[in-house]
Amino acid sequence: MAPGPEQPGAFAPEFRAELARLMDRRRDVRRFRTEPVDEAALTRCLDSFLTAPSVGLSEPWRVIRVASAPARAAVLANFEAANARALADQSRSRATLYARLKLSGMRDAPVQLAVFCDDETDKGHGLGAATMPEMRRYSVVAAITQFWLTARAEGLGTGWVSILDPARLSRDLGVPPAWSLVGYLCVGYAEALDRVPELEAEGWEMRRGHLPIETR
Repeated sequence: MAPGPEQPGAFAPEFRAELARLMDRRRDVRRFRTEPVDEAALTRCLDSFLTAPSVGLSEPWRVIRVASAPARAAVLANFEAANARALADQSRSRATLYARLKLSGMRDAPVQLAVFCDDETDKGHGLGAATMPEMRRYSVVAAITQFWLTARAEGLGTGWVSILDPARLSRDLGVPPAWSLVGYLCVGYAEALDRVPELEAEGWEMRRGHLPIETR
């Protein structure tokens, strides 16, 4: 069957192929070079938050750049304590593999961002969030995804660290009570940008080769 006509507003096939390649090459990076990140490139990545979708146009994301030595030390200590607890919770058969995994690039990543959701923001006037308040946090996740892909396009790697105590991190960074942690991001130039996710390469889990879809 011959391909149908391009729809109005569709991007060129070459662009769509590059977009697919960008998403395929996105990796969760844990191994960073310590050289500084180009600030203009980082600004372009952060600007991607400005075009991200958000429920009710609430733009609930709040970003803190964690740059000082005391703040970084506090977050690293938080991760190490949480990681030790997670290791202790592993079964005997999985503990050795877990201990081998590198699960944070905090020691080397030159840029570190704590991304929060303002759960009590007035912006958006509550549209879409009255019945599903978690939509604000989903909006922050969508914004982080845009940042992640933009960073990859700029040649930067991003690692999302979730082995943290959110309440402790919020106290250490002194954020308002209404802010909830969504993601802690390590950003920098990767030692290598592998095609295969590290967790898959290490045998922790395998990626699905298809999308399960049910019909009702």
